[in-house]
Amino acid sequence: LTPDGKTVISGSDDKTIKIWDLATGEENLTLKGHSDSVNVIALTPDGKTVISGSDDKTIKIWNLATGREKFTRQCHSNSVSVIALTPDGKTVISGSDDNTIKIWDLATGEENLTLKGHSDSVNAIALTPDGNTVISGDDKTIKIWDLTTGEEKFTLQGHSDLVRAIKVTPDGNTVISGSDDKTIKIWNLATGQEKFIRQCHSNSVSVIALTPDGKTVISGSDDKTIKIWDLATGQEKFTLKGHSDSVSVIAVTPDGNTVISGDNKTIKIWDLATGEEKFTLQGHSDLVRAIKVTPDGNTVIFGSDDKTIKIWDLATGQEIATFTGEYSITCCAVAPDGLTIVVGEESGRLHFLRLQGKVTDE
Repeated sequence: LTPDGKTVISGSDDKTIKIWDLATGEENLTLKGHSDSVNVIALTPDGKTVISGSDDKTIKIWNLATGREKFTRQCHSNSVSVIALTPDGKTVISGSDDNTIKIWDLATGEENLTLKGHSDSVNAIALTPDGNTVISGDDKTIKIWDLTTGEEKFTLQGHSDLVRAIKVTPDGNTVISGSDDKTIKIWNLATGQEKFIRQCHSNSVSVIALTPDGKTVISGSDDKTIKIWDLATGQEKFTLKGHSDSVSVIAVTPDGNTVISGDNKTIKIWDLATGEEKFTLQGHSDLVRAIKVTPDGNTVIFGSDDKTIKIWDLATGQEIATFTGEYSITCCAVAPDGLTIVVGEESGRLHFLRLQGKVTDE
């Protein structure tokens, strides 16, 4: 979504990028040029420029107003898997299956730096809020880079299996990582030192979330539990039990008081202060793959492989509405107005839904 909430940009395995009007659901532009699947899209903070990465090994820069391609850069030797932008929107960071990270000047398209050191595909990139530090993850390691010099500051080693989740605290001082080795590690970003490790899950750590104030960590696992942690002390506050399958998604309301979690078919709402389960939302018949909370924190939207989007009232646990598509629901987004929902299907189709008013699709 563009920052003004008026435009949706979608990328697809059909090699194209489409630009949509959120108010009408009309397609404004189709951006063609990639010769393989579009894996990742980023948007500059001013909403004027789109950056796309593809299995064709290229990064393309597009003018959002005209749909014209500004330039293409092909310097990765394998698929572009992840893209990030610095907060000022001036620098692009791309990660690839060629095990490298590239730093680009967005205005000129010139490559400033190549960061080498990973021994496997780069599957995750995060930036500190000041835009000065890049955190990247591959199979088992996390690397910390100085964005100005391109120097590797630290390699965070300790996980013995795939790193599945990385989070950076809002103050930019701490990195939290979760792995298939069943552990969560807390790292000091300034020193690269491991502050502590917690292994209390009995299976892979599948997802990590943070409260908005950055003080509490929520971890979900294939062991069907959720753990609530105090980030400062590493002490476990609660274990939330009740799921009958792997926890696949977690969200936190903007006020930091409520946790929403999903497994194969059910959604649970938890009170973060007490660890008590408030509601179980049942209705999906297959894996829950997408979760979004409206900006006011009153409504949660879930998308599932059962081809449905379900919308729930967080205060009452009541289902507000169900929308049924033709294929698995893979992603969803909520506009800043909190009323407009964009839903992506596995088929590549987008649906535009209104919480109040007519449902339209394209």
